[in-house]
Amino acid sequence: MHRFSRRYFVLFVMAVFLSGVYCGIHWNSIYTRPPEAPSLITDAPNTPESVFSEGAAAPLPPEESPAAPMHAATAPSPTSDAPDAFAAQAVAAEKMPFSPPLSSFSLHKLGSEGDPTLLVIGGIQGDEPGGFSAAALIASHYTIGKGAVWVVPDLNFASILVRGRELHGDMNRKFADLDPKDPEYDIITQIKSVLLDEQVSLVLNLHDGSGFYRPTWEDALRNPKRWGQSVIIDQEEIDAPRFNLLYETALKVKAEVNQTLIDPVHRYHIRNTLTAQSSTETAKEMTKTLSYFAICNGKPAFGIEASKEFSTEYRAYYHLSVIESFMRQMGIAFERDFELTPQGVLAALNSDLKLAAYDNKWMLQLDNARPTINFLPFKKGAEPDIRTSKPLLAIVPEKGQPTWRVAYGNRTLTRVNPEFMDFDDSLDSLDMLLDGKPHRVRMGDLVTVRDSFLVKSMPGFRVTAIGALKEAEANAAGAHKDFSPPQQPVKKKQQAGLTIAHKDFMPRFSLDKNGTTYRVEVYKGAAFAGMVLVRFDKEGAFVNDAVPLTAISGPESAFGF
Repeated sequence: MHRFSRRYFVLFVMAVFLSGVYCGIHWNSIYTRPPEAPSLITDAPNTPESVFSEGAAAPLPPEESPAAPMHAATAPSPTSDAPDAFAAQAVAAEKMPFSPPLSSFSLHKLGSEGDPTLLVIGGIQGDEPGGFSAAALIASHYTIGKGAVWVVPDLNFASILVRGRELHGDMNRKFADLDPKDPEYDIITQIKSVLLDEQVSLVLNLHDGSGFYRPTWEDALRNPKRWGQSVIIDQEEIDAPRFNLLYETALKVKAEVNQTLIDPVHRYHIRNTLTAQSSTETAKEMTKTLSYFAICNGKPAFGIEASKEFSTEYRAYYHLSVIESFMRQMGIAFERDFELTPQGVLAALNSDLKLAAYDNKWMLQLDNARPTINFLPFKKGAEPDIRTSKPLLAIVPEKGQPTWRVAYGNRTLTRVNPEFMDFDDSLDSLDMLLDGKPHRVRMGDLVTVRDSFLVKSMPGFRVTAIGALKEAEANAAGAHKDFSPPQQPVKKKQQAGLTIAHKDFMPRFSLDKNGTTYRVEVYKGAAFAGMVLVRFDKEGAFVNDAVPLTAISGPESAFGF
C-alpha cells in the first residue's frame, strides 16, 4: 500500500468535522485483479435515493432503506474434503483488496507497467455518482491484459460521503493557484504528482452534467449551456508524443459510442471550451481545472460528462462505454466480468459488498443489511483497520452519535453500534460441523448451511451464536413457559458443542433483513477472539433481486464541468 504525506491531516480533519464526518487514515490501495425499457429520463426531483444518490450536501436521513445488493458468489472452503457439500461454500474475509481512503484518495493500478497507461479519475465532485461509480467498477471488475489503467475513483471522498458537490470550494477549480492553507491543498498536490507521472499517457476526468449538450439550441434541456453527454476538450491538439490530436481522438470516441446508444436522444457531442483562446467566463473557469492542468503539462486530457437526467446505472453505463472506446484507441486490452448494459452495471455495483476489520477478526456481509447492527465488537483504544471488497465502501464514526456509518459512495448501507472490549489473538479458526460435515473455518469467514451447524468445544473459549435460544432449550427444565427473548444479545452463554438450526434464532438478530445470516462470536474470558458468519439457505446460493437505482439531479456551477 502506497501512502502520500499526511502533513495536512490535522487541517483536513478539522474541516471535515464541521461537515459532520470524521475521517480516519488509510490512503492508497493498489490492486491488480486476477483474470477471470422504460424512459431513461427522469425529471422527478424526489425520486428514491440510489446507492450513489445525488444532492446538494443534503443532511443524511436518520434511517435509509438501501437498495438490495446482490449476494456475493461463494467459494469452496479450502479445507473441504467434500466438494459436493453445500456447507463447504464459504466467503473468505481475507479476499478484501481495498482500503477506504478517507483522509485522501485511493489509486488502483491495473495491468502491467509500461505504455500505454490510461488514468481515470472520478469523484472530484461528490454529487456525481455516475462518474465515481464507473471508475470504481473499472478498479474492481476489469482485468487489463495489455497496457495499464490507473484509477482514482474517489478523489474527493469526503465530499462523496456527505453527498455534496464540494466541502471547501469546488475542487475542480484548484489546479491553477491554491493557497497552501487550503484544507484540500495536500490532496491537490498528491493528485498532481499522479497526473505528472511519466507513465501516464492520457487522462479522463469523469463528471455528471446537466441536460444534454448541443452545439445549437434545441430546447431548455438540449442546448449549448448544458454539459451532459459530451466529450470535453480544451483545444484541438497539444504538444505531446502520442494522443496529441485531442479533437480527432474525441471524434473517434463520439462516433463509436453513438453506435451503441440506448436511445438516439442520448447521443454524444464534442465540446471544445477553447480554454486558452477564449475570453469567456467559462474559459476562465476552465483554466483552473484538473484537465487543463494536465494539458498544460503535456498530458492529453478529456472531460467526460454523462447526463444527470439518467439514473446512476445509466450514467455509469455511458461512462464505461466512453472509457472502453478510449482504451481501444490506445491499444489497451481489457476484460470485464459483467455485461455492459445498464442492468449489468446495476448488478455489478450491488454485488460483493463486505468489509472486514482487525485482521479479519470480523467481517460484515452487507447485502440487504438491516438498518442497524448492534453490539459489534470494537477493539479498545484502536481504530479498526478496515478492508473492503470494493472501492467506495467505508465505515466512519458519526459526529455526536455512538454509531458508526457504513457508507457505500454517498449512500448509507447500515449503521453500527460498537461494543468496545479487549481482543484475544490466540485463535485464528474454528472446527465446525456444517450440516453434519467437519470443516475448519477461519475467523471472519461466511459459511452457508442448509440446516444446522455446530462449533466444537475449545478449552478456555466460549462460543455465542448471537440471537440463538439454543442454550435456553437445552436447559428447558429450568425455563418458564412465559420466557421472553432478551432485548439485546446475551454474550456470556456457552453454545459450543450444540447443534444450532435456523429455527433456534430470533430473526431480529440477523445481519440481513431476510433473517438468514447470523453472527457466531468467540470469547476468551471477556476478550473477543473472533467471529464467523453463518447463512442459512435451503435452495442454494442466495441472490437478492436488485432494485433499480435512481439519482436526484443536483446543482452544479454555472459553468458545469
